[in-house]
Amino acid sequence: MDIYQSSVRPLLFSVLKTDAEWLHNRTLQVLELAARTQSNPATRQMLSRLQKSLGVQDSRLEQSLWGLSFNNPVGLAAGFDKNGVAADIWANFGFGFAELGTVTCQPQPGNPQPRLFRLTEDSAALNRMGFNNQGAAAMAARFQRAQKSKFDAQRPMPQSPFPLGINLGKSKVTPLEQAAADYLESFKLLKDWGDYFVVNVSSPNTPGLRSLQDAAGLSTILEILQQENQGIKPILVKIAPDLESEDLVSILDLAKTYQLAGIIATNTTIRRDGLKTQILRETGKPIAEEAGGISGLPVRERSTEVIRFIWQYTKGELPIIGVGGIFTAEDAWEKIAAGASLIQVYTGWVYEGPWMVRRILQGLLQKLEEKGFNSISEAVGSDNQ
Repeated sequence: MDIYQSSVRPLLFSVLKTDAEWLHNRTLQVLELAARTQSNPATRQMLSRLQKSLGVQDSRLEQSLWGLSFNNPVGLAAGFDKNGVAADIWANFGFGFAELGTVTCQPQPGNPQPRLFRLTEDSAALNRMGFNNQGAAAMAARFQRAQKSKFDAQRPMPQSPFPLGINLGKSKVTPLEQAAADYLESFKLLKDWGDYFVVNVSSPNTPGLRSLQDAAGLSTILEILQQENQGIKPILVKIAPDLESEDLVSILDLAKTYQLAGIIATNTTIRRDGLKTQILRETGKPIAEEAGGISGLPVRERSTEVIRFIWQYTKGELPIIGVGGIFTAEDAWEKIAAGASLIQVYTGWVYEGPWMVRRILQGLLQKLEEKGFNSISEAVGSDNQ
């Protein structure tokens, strides 16, 4: 029995009706404490047990992308660990990789509260957080302290690879015409710490940010980043699910021009059609009047459509990280078969609980056997062939 689904989630979501952001912050405090006290035998034992309980080790799930080794294709999406406080322990939850952030050059409080809501009838979330984070310099300092702590304590390094991505956003106070310099400064501060980097120009919660998805705005950002990068770190772009086909094509052409490592598809949607939730309980207002992006089940179909479009347009040559509405192994398989080499979860993980990753990985192995594939990489884009 999954105690999270049978007891914990109903208690927190339905009985106590805990505020979504408050609960998120309390969870991160516990995880940060665990990450800081890894040298403690009790903490180390707990994390080891977690990894055995929540993870799956199987060579058929392994992949190599951008010179990085991924033990499995399921990653934690950006937005959960904005400041990288639990960077050291995400592997213990069964993930194959994790993406930190979104982090901005300037520390910022984000939008006014309340700004994170569960739409339980829709298995979704509405967020208008606004890139609340401590800033790129604080994240870099945290990585430096963690490295020193490991060295001083002679703590053993992880035995298996665990790639960490860093998702970069624009500071709200930075004018749009200076966005490229803002992204560049964050990249300079963090380039030694991330295994790959993501240019986030698709959040609906920073004024004007999505306008940077057009060719002029995005090319300026990519050019200045790649000049600094010199091909050392993989750089990806995260796109919105609300783009039209011609806008997608424009971004994919830029990806080729600036030798991007891949695309993350997709961010949250600003569409409200088809939702069962009509009134937001916390505010009493119609959902159609509430600002923010929606994640979870309502994005599942569209994100898969975008993944398939990218795979077909690029003939499978541009790696895709698929995210949006993944709750089950079947959801994960749909995105992989559509063209995603890797997938990410966030909202689904909140609803389904920590054992979700294990269930997905076991389900993917079963799918590989059913389809006659020897590895997950063979399944990527298989529905398009």
